[in-house]
Amino acid sequence: MKFTNIMTGAAVALGLATGAMAAGHEPTKVGFVYVGPVGDGGWTYEHNEGRLAVEEHFGDAVETVFVESVPEGADAERVMTQMALEGADLIFTTSFGYMDPTINVAAKFPDVKFEHATGFKRAGNVSTYSARFYEGRAVQGHIAGKMTESNIIGYIGSFPIPEVIRGINSAYLHASRVNPDVEFKIVWVYTWFDPAQEAEAAKVLIEQGADVIMQHTDSTAPLAAAQDAGGVIGFGQASDMAQFGPSPRVSSIIDDWAPYYIARTQAVIDGTWASVDTWDGIGAGMVAIGEITDAVPADIKAEAEALRDSLASGEYHAFTGPINKQDGSVWLAEGETADDGTLAGMGFYIEGLTGDIPQ
Repeated sequence: MKFTNIMTGAAVALGLATGAMAAGHEPTKVGFVYVGPVGDGGWTYEHNEGRLAVEEHFGDAVETVFVESVPEGADAERVMTQMALEGADLIFTTSFGYMDPTINVAAKFPDVKFEHATGFKRAGNVSTYSARFYEGRAVQGHIAGKMTESNIIGYIGSFPIPEVIRGINSAYLHASRVNPDVEFKIVWVYTWFDPAQEAEAAKVLIEQGADVIMQHTDSTAPLAAAQDAGGVIGFGQASDMAQFGPSPRVSSIIDDWAPYYIARTQAVIDGTWASVDTWDGIGAGMVAIGEITDAVPADIKAEAEALRDSLASGEYHAFTGPINKQDGSVWLAEGETADDGTLAGMGFYIEGLTGDIPQ
């Protein structure tokens, strides 16, 4: 998706939408379902920033509503149903575990458009969207591999789904390429947002010798634990988490959903919305690498920025061979790159990672 072209159209059509409001038409109603609180400082915070951007962009032509901290499962289906019954024209469901509830509710409300984040099931009125977070993990892995002194990197995983496994593999691949002695220790917490569990996982990893903590969970608790421990660095997850800079937070992956949310809302307004799958990364601006702080030596910072730029331009793919699977079998030959289908369904570790992926 080319946001620049869409956004130009959105700006023009906004005038039409505002004019329609003046003529007495109801505003387009856009709903958001969040797995965490809007104040989580990470994943949900950035989705809510996207919602606020929609409000700012469209003004009175659009009304937004949201429900936060909605568990994945029956509660999600109930919330989505209520939004549809209350007149939502477009509903964004922003967590992987909302996939089946989204499909189920969409079937009951064929005139409502649904957008599901990070899933793979689509329908005539259901689109999917995600970001190539693994590109950001590559940059983080490079920094981690260069900066660790213990050669132990701790990784807090939420759920063993392809999105999280891709991130672990990408981080390890790029850490081990600059530091062959690096070891990853992984703790699965089976939650997206639970500060107490995330903090405990970070503490366990630090006790096991990790001097770098990476996370695919949503709270700032792992960074707080790193700060308390001293001598441990970490990374902002989904948002900048700048309150922990310049250390322990030495950089971050920032999710920018605003252009996508604005473009898809505009498509509903002008009647061009269609079911699509969008998977964009650093180049499209959906993934940004936050400031690399002065806690990172200048040479490592320059290398990380060069890696970021090569990923953004497409000159380099984060999964470029040679790469073997964990069992030693060849996955990608020298110079070969991974296809999106394999990445989307990734359920294996690459060579060098220890332990099994939980089932």
